[in-house]
Amino acid sequence: MVFQMAQHFLLSSQAKTLSLLQVTRMTDEEAETAFRLVRWPETSGAPVCPSCGSVKVYECRRGKGAARWRCAQKECRADFSITSGTLFASHKLPLRTYLAAIAIFTNEVKGKSMLALSRDLGTHYMTAFVMAHKMREAMSIEMRGRVIGGEGRIAETDGAYFGGYQKPANFKDHRKDRRLARNQNGKRKCVVIVRERNGRSLPAVFQNEAQAIGFIRSRVAKGTVVHADEAGSWNDLHGRYEMHRINHQEAYSADGACTNQAESFFSRLRRAEIGHHHHVAGPYLIRFAQEASWREDNRRLSTGEQVQRVATLAMKGKPSVDFCGYWQRSKLPKVAAE
Repeated sequence: MVFQMAQHFLLSSQAKTLSLLQVTRMTDEEAETAFRLVRWPETSGAPVCPSCGSVKVYECRRGKGAARWRCAQKECRADFSITSGTLFASHKLPLRTYLAAIAIFTNEVKGKSMLALSRDLGTHYMTAFVMAHKMREAMSIEMRGRVIGGEGRIAETDGAYFGGYQKPANFKDHRKDRRLARNQNGKRKCVVIVRERNGRSLPAVFQNEAQAIGFIRSRVAKGTVVHADEAGSWNDLHGRYEMHRINHQEAYSADGACTNQAESFFSRLRRAEIGHHHHVAGPYLIRFAQEASWREDNRRLSTGEQVQRVATLAMKGKPSVDFCGYWQRSKLPKVAAE
């Protein structure tokens, strides 16, 4: 008798429904059609004026330029393109390049280096940097207002510190204890994750775990059974939730209590920080955490579904809150927890 092991989903053909090769073989017209179907699914890709919602529009494409329309309503007469009013508004690159960027970005398991993305697309590093952060911002749209758990459901919470790495001095006597506040540079912050078992996750960034209590109370529904480690930061949660605690100095899990799924999120984020990004501190840390959360939540979707989801989120999103005006240096990125 021959026993055949079950194939992992990521190795199956069902997981590989869209490849980068398929995207690069598309014509500009095919990429434009794909984005039109994502932007206006209700009208099967027929353009709709983003200003007044009218379907009475006519094409006013300039030569061989990108697709452009003008609203036929006398009160409106607005000009618009496929990406007007979206995260990809005012784009300069062809839509096929944006579709390829999404495919490259989502196909990575632990994240995509923005330097490598610029090489793949043949663009300047800053172009790839902004494009990647806009895709992270699109992913964050799914997490706005998200509430974790509910009656009888189980959620895990934990915190870990990322960013602000400082190389130790060569000689041991010259090294400083970075655990002391006076020796810290302020860039290293605590990423707190709340993750529902067999459900969604939600990250946030704070100076320490204790500051996350209010966030957890507002985003974790009453009746949720919360699992946490032995850190005293979580003691205040006992008054609101049924708590199961695990002492990691003794075991990874015991008496049914564990935070392994929260640790799985941190493993993905840590590998992304060490292997791809290296520096994730400052106002961008929350976006990297949201990217890791999105990848964890959607790891069982096929490549085509992931590309479709990110493109749809980008088309539904408003112009970037992080990078609108970034090139003109009219403002610095203002990134906050969603």
